[in-house]
Order: sequence, then C-alpha cells, then structure tokens
Amino acid sequence: MSVTDDVVDKAGRSTETAYQLAKASAEIKRDMESILLSDQAKSAGSSSTPRKLGGLATWITTNTADTGGAEMTEDMLKEAVLKAYTEGGEPSMLLVSPANKQVVSTFAGIAEQRYQAPKSSPTTIIGAADVYLSDFGTLSVVPDRFLSDEISYVLDPSMANVAYLRPFKKTKLAKMGDSEKHLMNVEYTLVVKNEKAHAVIKDLT
Repeated sequence: MSVTDDVVDKAGRSTETAYQLAKASAEIKRDMESILLSDQAKSAGSSSTPRKLGGLATWITTNTADTGGAEMTEDMLKEAVLKAYTEGGEPSMLLVSPANKQVVSTFAGIAEQRYQAPKSSPTTIIGAADVYLSDFGTLSVVPDRFLSDEISYVLDPSMANVAYLRPFKKTKLAKMGDSEKHLMNVEYTLVVKNEKAHAVIKDLT
C-alpha cells in the first residue's frame, strides 16, 4: 500500500492502512470460525507442513448421531441433548447452519414469543425461534453461516473455548519504495475440556 493512500482524505476511515488491517483481521476471524467448527483433523505439523488444530467435530466422539443423510428432526435433537446431559454436560446451546435454523424453528419445543421467567426476573421476549425448551433446560438456538448444513452441535459452552498462544498482532515490515507492508498473525487452538459434555448430529441433508 502506498504512503499516498494514507495521506489522501477518505470518508469514513482514518487511514487506508487502518481500514485494510481491519478488513484483514475480520477475514482471519471468519477463517478461524470456519476451521474451529469443521471436521479438520489435528496435525502436529513438520518442517514442511503447518500445524493444524482439530475442529470441533473431531473432538466429539462419545455423543454422536449419524443420521445417514436425513433432515434434522426434533427426535434427533432430543436424543443428542439426552446423551450430553447423561454424560454430565449442561447443554445450553444448539449451533446450527442457517438452513437448519429454519428447520428447528418448526419444532414443537421452540418457545412461544413469551415464556414464563422466574419470579425474580422479567418475562423474556423472544424475537424468533431463539430458544428451545428441552427436558433438561433451555437451549439457545444459534445460527452460524460458516457451519455446514450436514452438522449440528449441542454444546455446553463452559466446556469449550479458544486458547491463544500468540494473540492477534500486526507487525510493520521493511519499507519498499513508496509502499508499506504489514504482517498480521495469530496462533490459536480449540480447547475442549470434556468432549462428553457435548453432542453432535452428523450427515444431515
């Protein structure tokens, strides 16, 4: 990027460099989200290949349901929640693709627009099919545009997180002529504290 780009006054941005770095950061975060939710196999890497984290689907091995290529049903969801709860989890999130979000919206267990909250709290207003009332507590139904239509997760968020070896960092590289170059990098991995606390529904259509 040339120095001129930073000097020119552009509406809506302080400098072109800051704008391009923000765009790069957002792109990396989208890639991270996609990889974290995938079935990518973990790899220690070598001198010629990079290290790879294991995607969420590869971690969950106990509570799995292989549908054999069927549309997601409420019975599948109930079974997944039961498995995770029986194994000690406290599932509170259903992570689905946008297409499966629309399927889940038709389930009988989806809360009505209002449902009774504890007396100590105000009544909760639900905009759409955002809460599923299971036999073992409520699940927040969360759509993710980077999640494949073939998979859905029942998660206990307290039992999984992203850990950073090196947080996001931008480094200015050597100047070349009238242009400036920047490096942005991050090292992270997925930490699953107890895979039995979660469940996965696979091979959905």
